[in-house]
Amino acid sequence: MTPPDPLRDLELLIRSRYGLIQLPSDDEPRIHSLLEHVADRLEIPYFSWSRVTGLQRPGQPGPVYGTEQLETAFSHINSARAAGLYHFHEVAPDLEDAKQAARLKAAAESLRAHEGAVVLSGAVAGLPNVLEKVSATVHLPGPSAEDFKDLIRQILRDIHARNPVEVNLSSEELTILVGHLSGLTLFEAEKILTKAIIEDGRLAAGDIQHVIDAKRAVIEKDGLLEYYPVDLSVEDIADLKGFKSWLAKRTAVVTNPGKAGEFGLAFPKGVLLVGVPGCGKSLSAKAVAAEWRLPLLRLDPSNLYNKFIGESERNFKRAMTASERMAPVVLWIDELEKAFSSGGGEDGGVSQRILGSFLNWMQERRGDVFVVATANDVAKLPPEFLRKGRFDEIFYVDLPDGQTRIDILDIHLSARGCDSKTFDLHEVAVATAGFSGSEIEQAIVSGLYTAFAEGRSLDQELLISEVAATNPLSVTMAEKVTAIREWAQGRAVPAN
Repeated sequence: MTPPDPLRDLELLIRSRYGLIQLPSDDEPRIHSLLEHVADRLEIPYFSWSRVTGLQRPGQPGPVYGTEQLETAFSHINSARAAGLYHFHEVAPDLEDAKQAARLKAAAESLRAHEGAVVLSGAVAGLPNVLEKVSATVHLPGPSAEDFKDLIRQILRDIHARNPVEVNLSSEELTILVGHLSGLTLFEAEKILTKAIIEDGRLAAGDIQHVIDAKRAVIEKDGLLEYYPVDLSVEDIADLKGFKSWLAKRTAVVTNPGKAGEFGLAFPKGVLLVGVPGCGKSLSAKAVAAEWRLPLLRLDPSNLYNKFIGESERNFKRAMTASERMAPVVLWIDELEKAFSSGGGEDGGVSQRILGSFLNWMQERRGDVFVVATANDVAKLPPEFLRKGRFDEIFYVDLPDGQTRIDILDIHLSARGCDSKTFDLHEVAVATAGFSGSEIEQAIVSGLYTAFAEGRSLDQELLISEVAATNPLSVTMAEKVTAIREWAQGRAVPAN
């Protein structure tokens, strides 16, 4: 596959008389360098606009008089009737004003008669329809791994010239650090790494967390994705042997992507986990992040939907862009069917449009984003999700068997300070037949509440009593559990 060449693409679009081009990137230094290069090749003047100076040519003594206001800058371009490349950064909010959008359209159309274009950079998703129709988009690839390695060497040289710096990174740890820098601009990466090195005078594996924390701040600021700290491992999950084995075979691909690429292996796409509620599907998403030492983001589909026309689709694009920026990362989408239920048109087609965007993103994503999607009611999922190749694998998570229930009891009793050796776990496991993992946990919690209220310790008798008072989903929703099991036969890989 031919790597993207924004220089070639921009030159081709301008020669093809595209007067308006979107360049969705925040890396201003690289954008300026790229556009200056394009202008030089086309032998046309290059102008960059800011709210302080207005339109200005790099290296020239002063800006174009009176172009500090956006409307006057657009009017100048329209009236100049001459070739030129004009760059505007982060002006999308201004273009929600219909008059501003009309002025920009007129300026772009005037450039079609000459060799030139208006380039919009920054957050340009969701431009007014009148501008989307007449614009083209060019994507600026992020800095490469070699770019980041060069930056690290440069920072170390600069700091070492003033103070000694200790470097304590293995080759694998350097690869992981560079991987986590992905999605940042070189300027952002420089600030984060410089701060981390100056704090203790060294560059070590612990500085990987500085990068993750910096990206976390970006995610939390936007509010569409939730950052989940990971404080468990796959060993904390009882059973799911099939799923754990699948993960283990791909760990080396994630931790050593360079070598995997030479072997012809790409970053995994993701998995769909279906099954009975409370059987560990959500816990598995956290375990994936822990096993692969990646940040975990959670997408709550309800955060996407907005009453204003077009805002829901715009929110989705922002969320996916944010996840790619955080890459490499695990993106957890819980209860997928609630966001993309098939057969509903009550929302005016919004969910279907987001579904289409999501499926397209899964095929075309630019960052290493591993999707862990969970579903309790697979019958409500659109068939597009179940097509072979959409996910790397579809796993079915069933109710725990006897030995697994013993393991779950041991884990949750020990986690709450109870000595599991004082319980007959086999007897409790028999009594909890048909229970999910979360129902077993809740029985223990309920027993502890009762014990605390009565001023006693949790014992075998009290725990069995709480179990007997619980009606599990396998009883209250027996038909649905049976339907899920029947669907999974031949369609999904057993996770247990």
